[in-house]
Amino acid sequence: MTIKPSVVHTLMGVVVGLILFLLTFGVEQYYRYHVSNLYSLNGKEHSYYIYPDISVDSVLNMVREDYEISGELDLRWHMHLRVFTEAKPGYYVFPAEMGDKLFISTLQSGLQTPIQLTWTNKVRTREELAGKLASQLMLDSTAMIKRLSDDRYMAEFDLNAESSRCMFLPNTYEVYWTISPDELFKRMHREYRAFWTEERRDKAEALGLTTTEVAILASIVESETYVLKDMPTIASLYINRLRKGMPLQACPTVIYAVGDFSIRRVLKSHLKVESPYNTYINKGLPPGPIHCPLARTLDFVLDAPKTNYLYMCASPALDGTHIFSSTYGVHSSAARNYHSMMNKRGIR
Repeated sequence: MTIKPSVVHTLMGVVVGLILFLLTFGVEQYYRYHVSNLYSLNGKEHSYYIYPDISVDSVLNMVREDYEISGELDLRWHMHLRVFTEAKPGYYVFPAEMGDKLFISTLQSGLQTPIQLTWTNKVRTREELAGKLASQLMLDSTAMIKRLSDDRYMAEFDLNAESSRCMFLPNTYEVYWTISPDELFKRMHREYRAFWTEERRDKAEALGLTTTEVAILASIVESETYVLKDMPTIASLYINRLRKGMPLQACPTVIYAVGDFSIRRVLKSHLKVESPYNTYINKGLPPGPIHCPLARTLDFVLDAPKTNYLYMCASPALDGTHIFSSTYGVHSSAARNYHSMMNKRGIR
């Protein structure tokens, strides 16, 4: 049987058309899968916090607010081929333009972007520290407080409940948003040990202090002033008092003991508060820091100059500086001037 030329031409046309269709479809699929299928509406990258048990549809709803999906059916098909049914929890940053492969692989494999975890030396209590960490991580603050307050748990890091904050040096750290409490404690302990080099440990030993005691003293020094040049001298003064067995009589510890951090002037009634943190009625250092001290202040303590100062009083100029003295008589005169200025300004 002879096939008519017109039929041959028709069949050839169908085959060529099918080949062109498949080629076009293949190129388009390759492009959308490997190169680009999602375009940022504002031309910028976007980030998302993906919580546990969130559905893939919910993730897509979030993404649609920031990205145009050129071929959503293609994306769905690629998700089906990759058996992508669940996004791993995490913090993710996506580029302004991406193909389906990058989008799916990132969420399916949990390829997170680290976050910048940070806190300052203004963090005073275990509760404040736990809250600060939980506000930046996928952590329960209760779980953090439980660990910070557990003597047995903190013993693994050579600390206890009161000194647990010493390990959390204020800084900025790169961590994953989903880091577990135990992983976070181990990370902070590595950072803590990295700071406490052999040289620094030797300096602490020469002062007759443990590394924890250095941190506690540094927290008091920081609380006394914001003037950096005064900090080493304040550290020296307190070291002198410790060596002589004198009470530190540090007002910031009294404020910590009272628990009212809005106090601007420590009164006689405050000095009588029963607390291991009240250094007016207890000799030696308090059992823990009164906030998380900065690394530089730890070094101020370790490198404190040798002085004979035993007393200090805030300057009547109320500029954060202090008047230092080695005798109580000179100190009393400076204290009278200071209290007179406080009264004049109506600071109670």
